[in-house]
Amino acid sequence: MAYFCRMEKSKPPKPNYYLSIFLMKCPRCRRGPMFKDNNAYRNLSLKHIFDMHDQCPVCQQKYDLEPGFWYGTGYVSYALAVAISVSTFVAWWVLIGISADDNRIFYWLILNALALLILQPWLMRLSRVVYIRFFVRYDENYANHLPKTFD
Repeated sequence: MAYFCRMEKSKPPKPNYYLSIFLMKCPRCRRGPMFKDNNAYRNLSLKHIFDMHDQCPVCQQKYDLEPGFWYGTGYVSYALAVAISVSTFVAWWVLIGISADDNRIFYWLILNALALLILQPWLMRLSRVVYIRFFVRYDENYANHLPKTFD
């Protein structure tokens, strides 16, 4: 008895949604980088932190969809900062405890402020990656479809 195996054209695996966000990949193909340099801390100038490709090198999705598009990232960045602050507060409360008598709450405030200051370049980039995902969805057949525009 002979077994025949039909050879089908296999598609590449679908990139993970959350991993593509943290690796700062294009929302449409989840393969192309959004930023020219992966390291936000290499040069701490705003030009370097926001130095993005005009469009995805893989699927040609334009990143700046309309003039002033990136102004909405301030809200996303604020939400991310609040999430980090709440997380550090809960972790501090569980592990160390909160008390105004011995200044533990003030130590948390200082630690939280330092954490937010150090994470700010990464948070500014991450907020752009999250914000554009509200408007551009993953397209499994991105090679056969035109990129999303607001024109």
